[in-house]
This record gives sequence, structure tokens and C-alpha cells, in this order.
Amino acid sequence: MRRLFGTDGVRGLANVELSPLLALQLGATAAHVIIERKQNTKMVIGRDPRISGDILESALAAGICSQGVDAVLAGVIPTPGVAYLTMTTGAAAG
Repeated sequence: MRRLFGTDGVRGLANVELSPLLALQLGATAAHVIIERKQNTKMVIGRDPRISGDILESALAAGICSQGVDAVLAGVIPTPGVAYLTMTTGAAAG
């Protein structure tokens, strides 16, 4: 398996290396860390326009929300846009 975490976020071949189940688990784990650190309970999610983006975004958001953290869905947006929204909305992560 290739490395999943790159400089622009989580990367992988859809439904092979990066499945909806893995996205759900990543979201829940990241949200758990935010809660443990007592940070702002908001996370920004951005995605690319590929067809797999919808289901992976939904799964990631479900994992985040399952831990009581708010998921801000930014939709199709470049990586710097996610960083900007994370900063301007006061989110704990993006």
C-alpha cells in the first residue's frame, strides 16, 4: 500500500486504497483527537471533482459527526482554499 497522507491531504486510489469505510474511520479518529485536545469542534472538508469525491466526503463527514464534531463541507475546492477556510472559520482542522 502506498502512503495515504501527502502534502495536500489524504490520497489514494478510490475504493482500493481509500474506501468509504477508511474515510469514515479517518474522520472519527481525527475528530476524537480534536475532542481530546479540547480544540474548537469544527473541521473543514474539501474535495476534488472526481466521481468518488461525493461518497468519500460523505463518509468522512459521517465519521467526524459521529464524534460530535461539526463538519463544514466546502465542496470542490483547492487545497489552499481549505487552509483559508480553516483559518477564517476558526476550525480545528481542515
